[in-house]
Amino acid sequence: MPVAGRWACLIAVLAGLLAGCSFASDSDEAGPAAVQAKVISTFRSGSDQSHFGSLEFLGGLELSSDNPLLGAISAIRFRADQRHFISVLDTGHWLTGAVERDEAGRLRGIGDVQILPMIDRDGGTDTGKGDLDAEGLALRGDRVLVSYEQYHRVDIYPDPGFEISPPDGTIPLPIPRWQLRANRSLEALMIAPKSGPLAGGAVVVAEDSLDDQGNMPAAVLDGPFQGRFAVRHHDGFNVSDGVFLPDGDLLLLERRFGLIHGLGLRIRRIAGADIKPGTVVDGDVIFEAGSRDQIDNMEGIDVFRAADGSLHLILVSDDNHSILQRSLMLEFRLHEENLLSQN
Repeated sequence: MPVAGRWACLIAVLAGLLAGCSFASDSDEAGPAAVQAKVISTFRSGSDQSHFGSLEFLGGLELSSDNPLLGAISAIRFRADQRHFISVLDTGHWLTGAVERDEAGRLRGIGDVQILPMIDRDGGTDTGKGDLDAEGLALRGDRVLVSYEQYHRVDIYPDPGFEISPPDGTIPLPIPRWQLRANRSLEALMIAPKSGPLAGGAVVVAEDSLDDQGNMPAAVLDGPFQGRFAVRHHDGFNVSDGVFLPDGDLLLLERRFGLIHGLGLRIRRIAGADIKPGTVVDGDVIFEAGSRDQIDNMEGIDVFRAADGSLHLILVSDDNHSILQRSLMLEFRLHEENLLSQN
């Protein structure tokens, strides 16, 4: 992308984040959606490099649709078949679908797409930046958990049936709501593995609602290690999502926007054993990317173990429904031996 185009894109990203607004709210378009996908074969502009830190780029997609509801993807979680997924849009919609792959196993497109309005606890819908500003998503047994900004909370939906149901519960939030900024709060929601240090607890991390020490508020919402902790905030990066690895360590997806540094993305690994009430946790950066790479406003991350036994990461972006931004889906292989060498 030319330099002028990069600055235009950055300005659009900043404007969308600061305004906290979306441009598609017509629920008449809800239902099946035809999605086109442009394949991304290289991650770094002008280079065939495939290894970046602990990650290996496997391929990606730039998504588009005639349906104006597509976009504003905040989080993604895959089903056990590693093909079907659930996403939430910060416009107050569910997006479900399935990834399609070519003969080499690389991402080729997505199909079976449905976009449906979320239903609030009163049985209504609010398609826009209001009570249903969905940011984080987690799957646990027969429940779907969603974290929200604006009206800060973590609601619980039945699974199956979440698309047509109001929440049937809410998890108490130990972080004081006055400490959370309206459009900078519960970005990351994830479930720790039952066999890991947090024994299956649900965890939230706030984005840019910094505490008195300048750290990002976080909490284990339930389980034997329930309580508040904090994540070290530095280098101008804010958490946008996270996912636990099978061993119980936490990967945090973080983004940065600014006129000095430009557009930035990184993934930080937090030792699961370090997450305890009252602690401030930090970790190693295992991946970092910038404006010369195929990234946008990256908001969602998930992990699954592929057929060959390796761990794959899927990252998705929120395009703020701006014509200057893109809805991306990127896939990487996580090289666990590199993680071990960093310990």
